[in-house]
This record gives sequence, C-alpha cells and structure tokens, in this order.
Amino acid sequence: MSKPVPASAVWALGITQIVGYGSLYYSFSVLAPAIGDSFGLSAEWIFGALTVALLIGGLAAPWSGRMLDRFGAARSMSLGSLLVSGFLLLMAIAPNGMFFALAMAGMEIASTLALYAAAFAVLVQLGGRKAQASITHLTLIAGFASTLFWPVTAWLEDQIGWRGSYVVFAAMNVLVCLPLHLWLGRLSNRPAHGLSDAATTPPPAIAPSDHPKSKWLFPLVLVGFALQGLVLAAVTLQMLPLLQALDLGTHVLLISSIFGPAQVLARLVNMVFGGRLRPTALAIIAAATLPLALLLLAVSAPALAGAMAFALLFGLGSGLTSIISGSLPLHLFGQHNYGARQGLISAARQMAAATAPFAMALAIGQFGVSATLWSWTALALLPMACFILILPITRRAASALPDPKPAPAE
Repeated sequence: MSKPVPASAVWALGITQIVGYGSLYYSFSVLAPAIGDSFGLSAEWIFGALTVALLIGGLAAPWSGRMLDRFGAARSMSLGSLLVSGFLLLMAIAPNGMFFALAMAGMEIASTLALYAAAFAVLVQLGGRKAQASITHLTLIAGFASTLFWPVTAWLEDQIGWRGSYVVFAAMNVLVCLPLHLWLGRLSNRPAHGLSDAATTPPPAIAPSDHPKSKWLFPLVLVGFALQGLVLAAVTLQMLPLLQALDLGTHVLLISSIFGPAQVLARLVNMVFGGRLRPTALAIIAAATLPLALLLLAVSAPALAGAMAFALLFGLGSGLTSIISGSLPLHLFGQHNYGARQGLISAARQMAAATAPFAMALAIGQFGVSATLWSWTALALLPMACFILILPITRRAASALPDPKPAPAE
C-alpha cells in the first residue's frame, strides 16, 4: 500500500522549486533589459527569443515525462539540475544574442526535468494517491519563489551584472538542488523504471482511459489546462500594460502586488479546507475565478477597488491551478504513467503560454483594451466548460468499474 510522503521530501522539493522557478523564470524579467542592452538588441527581440525557447521546451516535455516514469522522477530531476546549471553557464558567457537564445532554448528543455511536472511525479512515486495533499503543500512552499527571487535578482544584477547573476544561479542549481534531488532518489523505494506493482496500486477513480465511456476524458483535461495556461500567461505577463491602458497607471504597483500573495493564500486555504473537495470540483472553482476576475476588471475599470478585486481573484485562480495540475490527473487516472501524462499537460500549457502574451498585446493594439478584455473574458470560460464536461464522463466511467470484491470472512 502507498505510504504518506515524508514531510522532509516535500520541503526538499519546495526548496528546489523555489530555486528552479526563481532562477529560470522570475529572474528573466529583471535581467532582460540588461541582457538586451549588452547585445544591442531590443526588448522585443529578447522576449521573442524567450517565446521560441518556451515552445521548444514544450515540445520536449512529453519526452521528459516518459523519462520520469522510466528512470524515476528524482533521478531525472538530478540530471535536470546538472543540465540546467550547464545551460545557465552558457547563457552567462554568451558572446552574442543568437548564442544566448540557443542556450536559453537548451535551458527550457532541461527545465522540463527540474520543475513542477517532475516534482509532482516524485511525490506520486513516493506516495501514490496519498500524494495529493503533498502536492498542495509543495505548491504553497514554492509560491514564495517570486517574492524571494525578484529582489535577490535585482540586487545581484546591481552588484555583479546579469552574467554574474546567471553564474550564481548555475551554482545554486548544482550546490542546492542537485544534492536534494540525489537524496530524494535514494529515499524513493520505487524501481528504476518507475512503475509500481499493480497488486498494491489503488485503482483510478474511473475506468481506464481507453474505456469507450472515458476516451474523451484526457483530451478534455489537456485542452482545459492548455486554455487555462493561455489565459494565465497572457494576463500575468501583460498585467502592467493592461492596467495602464485602463487608466490605472498610478495604481499599477499596488494592484499587481496583490497577485503574488493571493496565489499563496489560495494554496494555504486549500491546504486547510480543501480536503473536503474532490479535485474535479476544485478544478471548476479554479477555472471559474479567471473569467470572474476579468469580468470584474472589465465592468469596474478604472475604479481602484474593482482592479484590486480582479488581482485578488486572478491570483487565487492561479494558485489553485498549480495545485490541480498535479492532483487532477492523479485523481482521474491514477499513478500509472503519471509522468507521461504530466509531460503532455506541461507541453500543452507551455506551448499555449508561449504565444499568449504576444496574442494579447496584438489584440490590444488592433482592437483596443476594452474589446480585448471582453474577448479574453469569454475565452476564459472555455477551460471551465472543459472541466464541467469531465463530471458526467467520470460518473459514467466510474459506473463501468467492477464492484469491489467483498472481504473474505475471518
């Protein structure tokens, strides 16, 4: 039978996710202007290179997911730490923009073995279905990545420049993340190929996904997460220009400062009270907060109170989404091939997210901020519709499961 995930493993992964997301993602927005200036390139070129790198990383995610199942997620994360560190060093010594862009693309590929999808797989391989609570705890810890790394990156850039900053980040991934991932690999009792004994693995909540009544289930999950990633990436990365276009420019920093704490708050509330909710219900709630937040902004702008409510709701939705991206596939499909499914979900979300900021910026330029906001509010309803459609499918598929055998008389 599955055992609870040790708290030490959750904390270890929390530390590696803070370092991973902080050094690989949140640092970029701080360092990008200096990187562009050093190469004589525009900010658009630098962020365009990031978009291409994210697309390439998304294409690699399904392959990475299969590695997590075959070789063990913790072992794969150890390799990811080494590769990430190497590519960060290449970015630090890049002689020109093209070399930097290629190194960043390699880093995005390596990151698929080092971030949430891999970390969730470690928890599932350690605890099976009992990993659902640990996924919530992990996202709560990792939610402090932006809070810590935005000021740390700004200080490092001021002291040693962007190249020195990436050298420090490379060292952190080797000296902090690699030992923790190696320890997690020894902690795991799973065989190297990452598959558990069928006799001791609890059945999934529904019939197998190849059952006729559930064949549409994974495609709906995949589309739902992809559309959610599209909306989240577009709004979070374009939040400052969006608020400024709505005549909220004087309050931009105040409004945007609510978003990060709201993500952490969502994870904390779910950790305390969320045990009563099935992941399917939580997925619908998380998806519903996004169009509601955008609707509030559309009808209230330029009122400050409405914009603050928007930031709070959108942050809550973002925080809950990071939880359900790990717990919903586990609930629906079980732990068998969990890494491969996470790889496909990560690919869909990352490729959608890569194009989202450009798509929103283009829409604002072509149609104006008001029309764009209403259209993205409508778009944000689609992932909620996908998760609602999951409910009748799971009920029909669950009815196809054989009745459990009665326990033998003693």
